[in-house]
Amino acid sequence: MVFRKGGRGKVKRKEREMKEGIVINEDSPAEELAPIAKAVNDLLVIPVTMRSKNKKGVRVEKGDVIDFEYTGPVLERALKENRVIRTTPLTGRYARIPVVVAPIRNKKGEAVAALGIVDVVGTVDLGAVFADFPRVLEQIKTGEKPKIL
Repeated sequence: MVFRKGGRGKVKRKEREMKEGIVINEDSPAEELAPIAKAVNDLLVIPVTMRSKNKKGVRVEKGDVIDFEYTGPVLERALKENRVIRTTPLTGRYARIPVVVAPIRNKKGEAVAALGIVDVVGTVDLGAVFADFPRVLEQIKTGEKPKIL
C-alpha cells in the first residue's frame, strides 16, 4: 500500500515503515528474538528459549520474558551441530526436564539461531496414558457405554 498526498504527492514514510520486519541472523540480540519466543510461548503455553549464534538470548515463561541474557547447553549444542535435538539435559535451567531444540537456518543452511521448548510429549508417561487404550477401542467398536471406574 502506498500513501500519496492527494494521489499525486511524494510517497510518505509509511511505505518504508511497512517494509520493516523481523530478521534473524547470527548476531541478533535478545531484544530482537523476544517477540518470536513470546509468540511461541503464547501459542504453546510452555517455556521457550531462544538465542542467536553469537549472542545470548531469551527465556520466556507464562507470557513474560524472564531473562534477556539466556543461554543453555542444548541451545548451544543445536547451534554447533546444526540439527534438532531432543534430550533431557543434566545441567542448566531445565536440568532433568525433557526439551527439544531446533536450529534456525539461513539460506545456506547454516544455523544462525536456535529455538527450544520443554518437550511436553517427553514428560508424559505414554504407557500409563495408553494402558486402557485397547478397552477404549473395544467400547467404541461395540457402542458400549464407558464404564466409570
